[in-house]
Amino acid sequence: MTPPATVRTAITGVGWAVSGPGFDPAGLTRRGMRHKDRASRFAVLAAEAALEDAGLLGAPELEGAAVVLSSNYGNLDTVCDFVATIAESTSAGIRPMRVPHMSSHVTAAWVALQHGIRGPNLTLCNGASGGLDAVAWARTLIAAGRAAPVLVIGVEPDTAPVARLHRETGGQRWIDGAVGLVIEPTEHAGSRGAPIRAEIAGYGKGDDELSAVRAAGAEATPRRLDGEPAARFGRCSGALGVVQCALAVEQLADGAVLAVAGAGSSESDGTSVSALVLTPPGRRTA
Repeated sequence: MTPPATVRTAITGVGWAVSGPGFDPAGLTRRGMRHKDRASRFAVLAAEAALEDAGLLGAPELEGAAVVLSSNYGNLDTVCDFVATIAESTSAGIRPMRVPHMSSHVTAAWVALQHGIRGPNLTLCNGASGGLDAVAWARTLIAAGRAAPVLVIGVEPDTAPVARLHRETGGQRWIDGAVGLVIEPTEHAGSRGAPIRAEIAGYGKGDDELSAVRAAGAEATPRRLDGEPAARFGRCSGALGVVQCALAVEQLADGAVLAVAGAGSSESDGTSVSALVLTPPGRRTA
């Protein structure tokens, strides 16, 4: 899944839509949000903020862009609601127009529809490493010539079913919101004069943390993002890797940053581990 080293990719936009200080909840109820689940509402807001940051909001080139979204809980509340309705009144109680909302892919679809994106549209649901894997898939799509730019979204909502699952596994705090990244080839970003927030220098995946970090070429990277997402937001689940990248962009002045997610990291879920190296613009790791 790792693209050729000759394809240099960069983060050119970052967008936050996370409940807490500085977030205006009115955005969740604005026009066009009525029929969307909570995860989709957050994702749409984060996507809009990331595209605006990258100077691509409303740009014609978005038609050929792609969406890669990572979420483990996504529209779980909708699925639970449907199951309860069927149990009470059989499938006759389900309105046909709402059936597509049961798909775990509905959030990525809403983001694409909102911005006229007609390229590849993917949803990852593979544990805490999903956010970093989503960034890697964005690089792969770019390297394959399938899309440029790629909008990456990490989203997890705080709904009643999600809260129940967290509490049953000892969770006390968890994120409620979405984070978006715009990823594109550095050459493409330069040609349109876009500011490069960070370059993606390496990605690796393994059965344990050490092998993933080595695969990313990051043995000597001095700093890593691990506990900060949890300290700020609590559990981030499928949004973790995207949150890490967004935080790394804020901290690149001191050099390269390593993000690690999966088994062995601060938010371990017993699955494989992913690692990603981000460097300041124009600087590459050895």
